Amino acid sequence: MQVDFYQLSRDPVDQVLPAIATRILGLGARLLVVAQEADRLERISQGLWAGPAESFLAHGRVGEDGEAHQPILLSADCNAANGARHIALADGVWREEALGFERVFYFFDADTIDGARASWRVLSKADGVEPRFWRQEGRKWVQGP
Repeated sequence: MQVDFYQLSRDPVDQVLPAIATRILGLGARLLVVAQEADRLERISQGLWAGPAESFLAHGRVGEDGEAHQPILLSADCNAANGARHIALADGVWREEALGFERVFYFFDADTIDGARASWRVLSKADGVEPRFWRQEGRKWVQGP
């Protein structure tokens, strides 16, 4: 499984996530987006509403009707009621349940960097886990330390 660590230094997650969600949907896959705070999920929802190039990305929230049919599902926990095999941890908090997915997008910022570092140390030693690190450089993402 692959875990992509995304260090947010320039743009917040609600501005970054729509581009990644677009790529996931382009693969014919589904995405579960997890954040504990309701206001963060609301900002992410608004970002998905606008999407890249101002196009709507269909999504819903856990507890709303039709969650099993949503290509992108927003949730406070890792229960993929939409059958997603990709998960975005959008609040900088690692959750062990994410290891049950095929691919993890782990977003963190300056406030949550210590937890991300601790998670990197553990996951880089775990069998079957390939951690990758991405950082913002201008308007693009570059892989590396």
